Amino acid sequence: MHEIEVPLSQNRAFQLFTEHFVGWWPKEYTWSQSALRHIGIEPRVDGRCTEEGPHGFQVDWGRVLAWEPPGRVTVAWQIGPGRVPQPDPANASRVELRFIPKGRDATRLVLDHGDFHNHGEGAEAYCKAMASEYGWPFILERYREMALRLDAS
Repeated sequence: MHEIEVPLSQNRAFQLFTEHFVGWWPKEYTWSQSALRHIGIEPRVDGRCTEEGPHGFQVDWGRVLAWEPPGRVTVAWQIGPGRVPQPDPANASRVELRFIPKGRDATRLVLDHGDFHNHGEGAEAYCKAMASEYGWPFILERYREMALRLDAS
C-alpha cells in the first residue's frame, strides 16, 4: 500500500488523477514515451484505461472495476511482468485508489496494488518492482508534483 497527501480538495485530487492522467504520468513509463498523445480512463465501470501514441497506436492498460467519484476508483491492471499487455482480465492484478479528504483543501491518496498472483510467472518480482522506489512511489511523486503546481496557480 502506498499513500501520498496532496494540497487539493477531494474532487480536484480525483479529477487530476482520472481526467488529466497524461499531464502527470511519467512518459518514460509508457510504450509511446515522448510521442505519447493521451492516457485516459473512461469514467464508468468497465471503462478502458488506454494509452494512445503516434500513428494510431493504442494499448489498453486495464478496465475500470469500480467508479465512485470522488472517493474511489479500482482498475484491473492489465500490464504484466516485463510490461507485457495482458488482454485477459483473469490475468490482471488490481489497483484500488482511495481519495480521503483531509480538511477542505487536502486529500490523502491511498493506492493498493494487489492480486499480483494473477499475473503468473514473474508475479513476485513484479510486485517488488512496483513497490520499489522506481514503481508506485515514483509515479505518485509525479502526481504530487502536478498537484503542487496546480495548488500554486
